[in-house]
Amino acid sequence: MDEISVIVPVYNCAGQLERCLESLLAQRYERLQIVAVDDGSTDGSWEVLLRCARTHPEIVAIHKENGGVTSARLAGVNAARGAWIGFVDADDAVEPDMYAHLLRNARAENADISHCGHAILFPDGRTEYRHNTGKHYVQNRDQGLRELLDGGQIDSSLCSKLFRRELFDGVAEWMDPAIKNGEDMMMNFYLFSRAQKSVYEDFCPYHYILREGSASCRKLNEHVVFDPVLVRRKILEQCNDGLRLDARRALLRYLLFVYAMTTQRPKQESGQMRARARNLIREQREHFPILSPRNRVLANMICDIPWAFNLAYGCYTAIFERQQQH
Repeated sequence: MDEISVIVPVYNCAGQLERCLESLLAQRYERLQIVAVDDGSTDGSWEVLLRCARTHPEIVAIHKENGGVTSARLAGVNAARGAWIGFVDADDAVEPDMYAHLLRNARAENADISHCGHAILFPDGRTEYRHNTGKHYVQNRDQGLRELLDGGQIDSSLCSKLFRRELFDGVAEWMDPAIKNGEDMMMNFYLFSRAQKSVYEDFCPYHYILREGSASCRKLNEHVVFDPVLVRRKILEQCNDGLRLDARRALLRYLLFVYAMTTQRPKQESGQMRARARNLIREQREHFPILSPRNRVLANMICDIPWAFNLAYGCYTAIFERQQQH
């Protein structure tokens, strides 16, 4: 029976950590190692982790100086014993059959990666599924990479996936420690590019748990806004010719998202970032034809009549929020 190692990077989440670990301890797969890496927490997370590890030998507790989530994950990979590796964020939770189910799919298809959908649990009690259609299909390397870049059915998170251990050879050299946001996409691209085959089933055993005010309190900064742009640029530089259009399209779509995001923040907070995003979009103008008709219109509006985009997007956001409230 193959061992599975689940890596949990921990940073200042003392109030949520025990719930996360309990959901992993409740897994129905017997050979499960939990590698929890405290990344220099200052809120008592390390003490919570030590207390749990003392009573549960499945938990390996590691403490390190703060270096960011990528360094914590890589430390976890180095300590992992398993033939398969998964990731869980310390403020989330998983259903009891998640890893048994993912591994069963991987074995059935002789796949290197097994992945699934996820659920988002909101503070008001709502649950939103992405996507929970029950679809099941196998992907070769280029199909997996293409869907990862597309970001539709398959999200860029590491946490809804189970990876064969051998895929991680050389990953530390690929990852850029200066990237503080978008590192999931960066590592996923490397792992999918080394996988011969992946299998996807659209069920939602992974629970992203949102805390009250977490999104609204997150201030925009250089890393939040532009690190994912750097990640997509690196992917564009490194991908093969067959995926270059997909990578270029992923970069363009993300730039549109960045611009839209900055329009919803006060100008004094995001004005310079908005101008920079607009300039980056204008630099890509010769590639607009590869976008969908809708996104092509939006990109041209940003370049030529940004006030119209701001007005249209503001109205769209207000309507969407009103629908969500009802």
